Amino acid sequence: MRAALRVLLNGYDYLVLYLGLAWLGILCLAWTSVAMIICPLLSERRGRALGRYVIMAVFRVYLASLSVSRRCSFDLEALDVLRDEPSLIIAPNHPCLLDAVMVISRLPNVACVLKADLMNNIFLGGGARLARYIRNEPVRRMVQLATQDFDCGSHLLLFPEGTRTTSCPVNPLKGSIALIARRAQVPVQTVLIETDSKYLSKGWPLFRKPPMPIHYRVRLGRRFDPPQHTQRFMTELEHYFAHELVQGSAFYPTHSLPTQPDRTPS
Repeated sequence: MRAALRVLLNGYDYLVLYLGLAWLGILCLAWTSVAMIICPLLSERRGRALGRYVIMAVFRVYLASLSVSRRCSFDLEALDVLRDEPSLIIAPNHPCLLDAVMVISRLPNVACVLKADLMNNIFLGGGARLARYIRNEPVRRMVQLATQDFDCGSHLLLFPEGTRTTSCPVNPLKGSIALIARRAQVPVQTVLIETDSKYLSKGWPLFRKPPMPIHYRVRLGRRFDPPQHTQRFMTELEHYFAHELVQGSAFYPTHSLPTQPDRTPS
């Protein structure tokens, strides 16, 4: 009997995984198709507001669907207090591909720094362009656009590691976050994402089923003032992430993340 139940549960896990991915693909493809049509018809201000709000709603629906299955849980309520905050940089660690989905699902006016190839992705490109998301290169242009975007009171989602975590507890950080924070004179709000699974971490195949259930928890970390010295700021920020993520490992152990870098693209 127990063996039969395990087989049934394993089959259910596969169903949750594959239907979930298909559902996310349908949601994103449907919205990006609409976004491509309406983008030329809306002003930049209206397009930005609509694009960001709909992406938040799409990601929230997707995560809620996974939660209903009882095979994934998301503790994201800590992010809600940031909704009415003035402009700031939201800086999470980056254990898996769902990190941006989790953060954006709670915030209606957040710009996201994306890799350039994702801006042309069939599932994400149209929606990202309507929402005025920002390409990560060239760096000078990225810094300029991010600084200008704060003029509309928005938040900026920027992963300081630049790619998913490969070295526990955190990769060496990229200096672009300090450049933007210093130039725009906005604070940096750290966000700590913890999970008990390697699912969709660096090098994890998209359709490989992980052990389930999977749990995710997001908590707010320290808020750093706009830096005056970028190198000093980056050193302090990296030490902070390393210390806090090790401290949080009692709840979601850091050994659940990969410990060696690989060459798989983010």
